[in-house]
Amino acid sequence: MDTLHEVLKFNEEFVNNKEYVPYETTGLPDKKIVILSCMDTRLVELLPRAMNLKNGDVKIVKNAGAVVSHPFGSIMRSILVAVYELQAEEVWVIGHHDCGMGKVNPDELLHKMEDSVTKEVVASMKHVGIDLHSWLQGFTTVQDGVRGSVSMIQNHPLLPKDLPVHGLVIDPATGKLDQVTE
Repeated sequence: MDTLHEVLKFNEEFVNNKEYVPYETTGLPDKKIVILSCMDTRLVELLPRAMNLKNGDVKIVKNAGAVVSHPFGSIMRSILVAVYELQAEEVWVIGHHDCGMGKVNPDELLHKMEDSVTKEVVASMKHVGIDLHSWLQGFTTVQDGVRGSVSMIQNHPLLPKDLPVHGLVIDPATGKLDQVTE
């Protein structure tokens, strides 16, 4: 049985047994926080547990490296919606040690893409104004990545100037949090 069918079979039992009841909550974050975090698999359960968060406490937005790479991309849109529609009053950017985005080499990644798409398609991105090297670039240190995302959020023209934006780094092995920005 493939993974999708295993999940669907489990889900049917989960729903039939009403195992969802302990997770019932509203769509608004109880602690009025939106967290931008990395999509790293080690953080799926560790991050909320290390922060004593339960279902319904916060909104969590995830992407590679917890990086806000464009002021009008989908990450910023999600943060704007969380603040203006979902009553979030703070933004926390949480990167993590040993993050893959700190190791991304745009040239190597583009080379891997050429196994799936043609060199012409990759080259055509320049003609529509996309600098793939810049777009795929990671960060030098996780702290720098967090600071960059915090700065992009703090300076966004559509967010309140007094919105608290905090930057943290979590250890994906222990869950220890270190504050990077205030």
